[in-house]
Amino acid sequence: MQMSTPEKYEKHEINQRKRHDKGEDNGVIIPAIPSALELPEDYIHFFLEIKEKIRKGRLKAVASANSSLVMMYWEIGSAILAKQENEGWGAKVIDRLSSDLRKSFPEMNGFSARNLKYMRKFAEVWTEKEIVQRTVALIPWRSNLTLLEKINEPELRLWYARQTLENGWSKSVLEFQIDTKLHMRIGKTSNNFDLALPPLDSDMTNQIFKDPYIFDFLGTAEVRKEAELEIKLIDHMEKSLLELGQGFAFVGHQFHMEIGGEDFYIDMLFYHLKLRCFIVVELKAGKFCPGHVS
Repeated sequence: MQMSTPEKYEKHEINQRKRHDKGEDNGVIIPAIPSALELPEDYIHFFLEIKEKIRKGRLKAVASANSSLVMMYWEIGSAILAKQENEGWGAKVIDRLSSDLRKSFPEMNGFSARNLKYMRKFAEVWTEKEIVQRTVALIPWRSNLTLLEKINEPELRLWYARQTLENGWSKSVLEFQIDTKLHMRIGKTSNNFDLALPPLDSDMTNQIFKDPYIFDFLGTAEVRKEAELEIKLIDHMEKSLLELGQGFAFVGHQFHMEIGGEDFYIDMLFYHLKLRCFIVVELKAGKFCPGHVS
């Protein structure tokens, strides 16, 4: 009795996996995803629980990076302020400091003279480190700039900072609430709540995940640019295929392969119908380097 093509493929996949698990195979494996019918009944619930843990873990990590960034800006601003107040340093020092920092950290865009002046003002209006740590360091830097530019009253500024954190406002929502005088519409009540994270599905959470200051700070800006480039190409797949020419079929992006027991992910994988071969596209943001070709 002859096996059908799917049965042959499934048997081949099982045998290949067994050889791989025993360390007998160093070839290329394209893992097959099990059918939903093969999974336990409670798998979906289990998957949703794991998904939620990952989302919370990612938010906690990026929020921690944001807090470290804002605290670093506050400390830089405090140091500049102390030098200017105690030793009479002028504005020229900020211009020179900006130049020197950008040379030392060329991958970071947060050390412009203008941003250093914002850091000084940030430290000037937020004098208590504890308040910075508990509240304003937990919201994005650009939202903090909005508070600096639009509100002069310290208590009102703190109230809007807390509301931003509690409600997960984005920068644009914060600007709208300030412009429409939310504190007068609902009444300004003082609260001493402590929040570690903004709401998971809030505008502020989305803003933090896209904040260029954080990616510069972590040194992951180039990786982020490559990911955004890939997403844009996927969104415009029809146009991308036309640019490549006739005969290309899109197979997938971040396509998983195992080679020699290691995991690899192809940015974009195509199949050429006429040449009958796969075309691998590796995306890089920036200038071409010979090391990109391997």
